Amino acid sequence: MIETEGLTKDFDAFRAVESLSLTVDAGTVFAFLGPNGAGKTTTIRMLTSILAPTAGWARVAGYDVVREPAHVRASVGVLTEHHGLYERMKATEYLDFFGRIYRLPVEVRRKQALDLMERFGLADAIHRRLGEYSKGMKQKLALVRALLHNPPVLLLDEPTSAMDPQSAKLVRDAVLELKRDRRTIILTTHNLNEAQQLADRIGVIRRGRLIANGTFEELSRRFVGDPIMEVRFRQPLNGVVKSLHGLVDVRETGDNWLRYQTATPEQTNPAVLHTLVGQGAEIVTLSEVPRSLEAVYLQIVTEDEGVETPADASRSRR
Repeated sequence: MIETEGLTKDFDAFRAVESLSLTVDAGTVFAFLGPNGAGKTTTIRMLTSILAPTAGWARVAGYDVVREPAHVRASVGVLTEHHGLYERMKATEYLDFFGRIYRLPVEVRRKQALDLMERFGLADAIHRRLGEYSKGMKQKLALVRALLHNPPVLLLDEPTSAMDPQSAKLVRDAVLELKRDRRTIILTTHNLNEAQQLADRIGVIRRGRLIANGTFEELSRRFVGDPIMEVRFRQPLNGVVKSLHGLVDVRETGDNWLRYQTATPEQTNPAVLHTLVGQGAEIVTLSEVPRSLEAVYLQIVTEDEGVETPADASRSRR
């Protein structure tokens, strides 16, 4: 649904995005992570045909962002940190205004607006002025506006930035609801917990370059290592660790637990259980130790800092 190859954007002597090649399949939520100034928003603007690439190409829903900008814009819905609502208008007036901009027939735009307001829990506020809405309600209304023309692609640029926890949760719940529609969503965010919760795939951009791309599990294995499993026992270990020698790499032990690392848990875990039960161990749980996207992200950045190129150094001085 979204394809880029060598996508590059220069602003005079400053390179904001460098040779970005990316594929986002239909129905995928792709989280785009990186520090301020990394190139996330510039990439989003190129994907919406607002900015023309300096080099490379991009297609959205099969349309070229340079040659077919009208088709691209008709295929995407955009939600940004600054939603730009007209707060003196009522929701019905506001959505009708944008429905006319999208050239939707009156019956279609009114039905779409009502259906979406009901879907996101705003039906009771449809006749209220937008200035009376809470932050979370405003952001959800902006999401309704982005969906009004039923686009197959959504580009959400920092959708929960500077929001209180309750309002941010309302928006996250709305995105989770949209995943069931099989829409393609690109989400830029600094909230790593949010990205881990919502995304099917994760990309990390730094100094204009895409330095990592994959599922959380793929990135976790690549940058942090193989999964670590934890076994908890009803009674103290009493020497059962010795029975695992040569079978797994035992990393830590406690009074009634142990942790081991394995590249093939689907094969190793049954063997570990069989061995421990054979030793008379009473096992309470066997589970993978959770890993955070924060730990993975920091390791990705650390490794990238270790391979900084002369061009990176020049960029950082500007």
